[in-house]
Formats: sequence, C-alpha cells, structure tokens
Amino acid sequence: MISLYKIGGNVVDDAAALERFCAEFAALPGPKVLVHGGGVRASQVQKALGQEPVKIEGRRVTDAPALEVVTMVYAGWCNKDIVARLQAHGCDAIGLAGCDGAAVTAQRRPPRTLSDGVTQVDFGFVGDVTPASVNVPFVKRLLDAGLTPVFCAINHDGAGQLLNTNADTMAAAISVALGAKLFYCFEKNGVLCDRNDDGSVIPGLDPAAYARLKAEGRVADGMIPKLDNAFQALRDGAAGVVIRGAERLQEAGGTVLTL
Repeated sequence: MISLYKIGGNVVDDAAALERFCAEFAALPGPKVLVHGGGVRASQVQKALGQEPVKIEGRRVTDAPALEVVTMVYAGWCNKDIVARLQAHGCDAIGLAGCDGAAVTAQRRPPRTLSDGVTQVDFGFVGDVTPASVNVPFVKRLLDAGLTPVFCAINHDGAGQLLNTNADTMAAAISVALGAKLFYCFEKNGVLCDRNDDGSVIPGLDPAAYARLKAEGRVADGMIPKLDNAFQALRDGAAGVVIRGAERLQEAGGTVLTL
C-alpha cells in the first residue's frame, strides 16, 4: 500500500523538526509520497516584502503578488530543502509542483460564501483540486521507478496559470487518487480535546464527535479545513486517515478518523 504523508508549515519552518522528520520518513518502508506546506515561511516573506498575509477561515487569499511569493517559497526553497534532506538520508526524492509532468491540475476557485452564509470572498489565484485532478499514471511511474515524489501545493490550470492550493486539500486528493493511506503530520500529537493540553489527544474521531468539538470551540481555525479534508478523503476512498505528530513515524499514535 502507498503511504502519503503531509507536513505543515510549522514543521517545515523548524529546521530541527524538519530534519528529524526527513530522517524518519526516509526510513519508512514501501512506496510513499510527501506533500508539504510552507505557509509560515511564506507569510514571513510576504511581510518582509511589505505584503500583509490574509487568511479567511484558514485559507490564504492569494492575489498576484502573493502568488509570486508562495510559488517562490513553496516550489522553491521549501521543496528543494526537503528533497535535499531526504537525499542525504538515502531517499531518492523528486520535488514537484503540479505543473511538473502535468502531475496535478487545478481549477481556479470561484468566489465563495463563508460559513456565516452571507459573506462572499474572492480568494484570488487559489486552485481547487479533486482526485480526478491527479495524473495517476505519471505519479505511479515515478513510484515504480523507486522515486519518492515530494509535492508542494502549487498547481496549474493547464492553460499557463499557476494556482495556490491548500496543501491539506492537495494531500487528500492525491491520497484518494492513489488509494493511499493518508497521514497528516504536524507539531501536535493528534487532535486535542483541550488545545492547551498537548497530552489530551483524542485516539479516534468520527463525524458526529467532530461536529461536537467544533460546536464547543475545541476545534477551530486551521484545524477545521484540515479535518474537513481528512473526512472527505475517507468518504472519497482513501485507505485510511490519521492525524498525528511529525515524530516517531514508525510508532502508532495520533487520531484515527472513521466514518
């Protein structure tokens, strides 16, 4: 079975945490794929260039200047830094954006109505992907050749336009397309019952329990789109989904999602 791991910007931006993750990821057996974010560094670069990062309901608004920054950060520094670290640990990684080999296409997101049911937002050059967006034969050729694809979340529309995709959505789409087991890895050890207590990991979560946690405010901000994507991946056919920490990858742990 193919395993797909996704790491977020808080891990990517922490050199020590990223190095530990890459060493452990490289040692995992079997075919595997990595999808990474980099939003923390992208926001830092935006601010250094005089841009103000804008996020709404956990999603980055991407105008033309922001698209240039996230492409430079995600497809440039972050992707190649990760690939170099994996190569150093004996993992024959290959870094990709969606436009490389037409691996993943995206459709530009139309204006969206927010959760309040009223407010409409144009997210700019943001792309939405589905499992049908993934060039499965191309990705499988890479895996069959013994390569480990490392995807950033920059995609294209097939007509020359780059688009910024949420990395969690990207991971969900690729995992479903490949029938892979999906591991969302971040700085916490799983979904927390109490956001202020790192030891309060919930071992299992179904949609009803997730709805209660949202209503109680225990799950909020960026965790909502992450879990929304995770449950949708299960519904669409991912082999399994686990929300877990980015360390000790060969040990069991984290929050296992069920339907």
